[in-house]
Amino acid sequence: RRPSRPHPSRSRPRPWLSRLLPNTAPWRSSRDFRLTWTSGTITLLGSIFTMTAIPLQIADLTHSPLAVGTVGAVELVPTILFGLYGGVLADRADRRTVALATELALAALSALLLANALLGTPAVWPLYVAAGVAAALQGIQQPSIEAMIPRLVPHDQLVAAGALLSLRWSIGGVVGPAAAGLLIATAGVPAAYLVDLGSFLLSIALLARVRPVPSERDAEKPRLSEFTDGARYAARRPDLIGTYLADLAATVFALPTALFPFLAEDLDATWALGLLYSASAVGSLTAAATGGWTERVHRHGRLVVLSAALVGVATASAAFAPNLWTVLLCLAVAGGAHWIGDTFRSAIWNQSIPDELRGRAAGLEMLIGSAGPALGDLRAGGLAARQGIRAALRTGGLLCFGSAAVLSAAIPALWHYDQRTHPAEPATEAPTEPAAEPATEAPTEPAAEPPTEPAAKPTP
Repeated sequence: RRPSRPHPSRSRPRPWLSRLLPNTAPWRSSRDFRLTWTSGTITLLGSIFTMTAIPLQIADLTHSPLAVGTVGAVELVPTILFGLYGGVLADRADRRTVALATELALAALSALLLANALLGTPAVWPLYVAAGVAAALQGIQQPSIEAMIPRLVPHDQLVAAGALLSLRWSIGGVVGPAAAGLLIATAGVPAAYLVDLGSFLLSIALLARVRPVPSERDAEKPRLSEFTDGARYAARRPDLIGTYLADLAATVFALPTALFPFLAEDLDATWALGLLYSASAVGSLTAAATGGWTERVHRHGRLVVLSAALVGVATASAAFAPNLWTVLLCLAVAGGAHWIGDTFRSAIWNQSIPDELRGRAAGLEMLIGSAGPALGDLRAGGLAARQGIRAALRTGGLLCFGSAAVLSAAIPALWHYDQRTHPAEPATEAPTEPAAEPATEAPTEPAAEPPTEPAAKPTP
């Protein structure tokens, strides 16, 4: 007998190009993830318009670099304080409700900024107030949105979901600033606030269609002291502590954003300041667009460490670059390495942290993610003032690389983390199609009471 030929779909490997493209399985399998991803993308793009407009408006009204720089300080403290509370709230309340309520408040804030910009002589103080309040609202919102993801997609698609979320940030980092700058230059600052307001309204309409994501804990009044439970849990997990330290190493030592204006002067290319700011985002977008390989990697901890090392090497290399285009290439490589590290850190967090602690863990992650860049700007600026721009780049890159090497040796639990052997978070709820479960066993309960989907119940 002639042997049967295998089915074509089994005999042919996937084309190499499709293996590089992002895996869109979370989009296809989860309607709620599609809505959440699209809503977040629209909000991010709109918010970039406001984030660009506020410093420009303050500069136009005050002509003071110090006044512009103060915006970052105004935003940092509310982000940290309310991020901690937001993490506790995400483990107590319905996460979709928290996201919707804060989105509505942010829309109202954009309307107030628009009204102030339309005045004959806009006031400066509302801009600082708006920046601080927006940072507080985002600190409350972000842990709930991050903690929603493991409940919206199947466990084996969390790496792909993290890559798609990182892709969203990369798209925003490339498209947002360029579009905002063009709009403000042609139509003025009020147009930027109007676009942000419209983006919030559209985002709210999409987010309202997501199923409720209620907490599985008793709906008691959240207490900030509960945050210590999440911190204690993280302290018992050396691999988690390692992901936080790797993130800090990359952002504190090798995120030289504050040096870009001076680096442009050093390169005799002040016209290319915008290119320096966008180079990292271009690298992230390139890595995200070819990130299909990430779902085939199981040693996530190893990639977290190696990506931090690559960030350090690329940043140090920029210090020796002879011209602008080589510097841009180094910064793009660093941005791509940042994307890889963020993707695998997110995978470790989402796959292994229990759902009842996910919100507080997200608050801790946001605290670290906010403090790192702020400390990095302070470190880079202080070192550059004493030793020069190139020395600040070189030293920061080498410190980042050295920190990654130390982490690999000092925290073996991170280096050896493998998603195939690490205990996964127990499933608490079917994220996609509950009706697809086959009923093969004889029912033990009376059939008169059909099963319901807990997440679809309306919240009181």
